[in-house]
Amino acid sequence: MLKQYETVFIATPVLSEQQMKEAVAKYTKLITDNGGEVVYEEDWGLRQLAYPIQHKTSGFYYLIQFKAEPTFVEILETQYFRDERIIRFLTVALDKDAVAYAEHRRENRNKATAPKAEAPKVEEPQVEEPDYDEPVTPAEANEEENA
Repeated sequence: MLKQYETVFIATPVLSEQQMKEAVAKYTKLITDNGGEVVYEEDWGLRQLAYPIQHKTSGFYYLIQFKAEPTFVEILETQYFRDERIIRFLTVALDKDAVAYAEHRRENRNKATAPKAEAPKVEEPQVEEPDYDEPVTPAEANEEENA
């Protein structure tokens, strides 16, 4: 019976974007090759760590939600341990309430990233600005006032 899991791993910050994509592809392929199904992926990007890990103060965070057999989690975590690019990871089984919350969160996230309809443009009235090209001396200003 497939259970739903959520795994978050932190990769070392010295990886290039291409190397990070390769690491993610490795783990998603590992899940699918072992009879699992990737439900959702989310790149959280480079973030500061709460405390230094292996003398590093930041890392690339990545979340994968997947369905797999319970015995697969041990295989996945063994691969995390062996990969020198991964500095921390956490895998948790989701109960029915957590699955519902995760689906709700994904829907809200998709709504937030969906392009919104543009509001109709309101034309602002054109205001003519006075011509300040020539300086006016105080004597000229008095002449204009008296005229």
